[in-house]
Amino acid sequence: MCILGKSELVKLIERYKCIYPLDLDLVDGDGYVLTVKEETTLNYLEHKNLISYEVVFTPPGYVAHLTAKSRYGRMGLSFLNAAKVHSGFVGRLALELVNLSNNRIPITIKRGDPLMHIEFMTRMGDPCPYTGPYMFQYMNDEEVSLYTSLMYNEFRDIYTDLRSMAEKRLWKE
Repeated sequence: MCILGKSELVKLIERYKCIYPLDLDLVDGDGYVLTVKEETTLNYLEHKNLISYEVVFTPPGYVAHLTAKSRYGRMGLSFLNAAKVHSGFVGRLALELVNLSNNRIPITIKRGDPLMHIEFMTRMGDPCPYTGPYMFQYMNDEEVSLYTSLMYNEFRDIYTDLRSMAEKRLWKE
């Protein structure tokens, strides 16, 4: 496996819309910085799921890895979710956070704030894309149509029932 550097990541994003919408200012040396869709305040010991503003698509030949921005860790936010985005997944990410601030004060994350690094890595072996219930989560019908067309055109041998997965998706926009 190999983490994609900036030049290769930009090519991948432009070809497959791995990050949508794309802000080139949020591409860093080895990944992209995902932002928050809605302002959220977490009180001490409170757990919430924050939704990424961007739709993420991890093409079947790739896997993505998440790491938190250190500034939030220094404030006392702890990230609970797994640090992996499955090969073949498309949707907005639910980022699971809990406020463990030593000062026991609320922490606010504003809409558009950079929250999480995402790095894309190549994977080896036959494609085995994610087909679970979170496929297409938090996406509106227009976004779903954009990605089902792209995925069918680029990976029709891999995805067999995209429309059904889209209809069954959890958390529609």
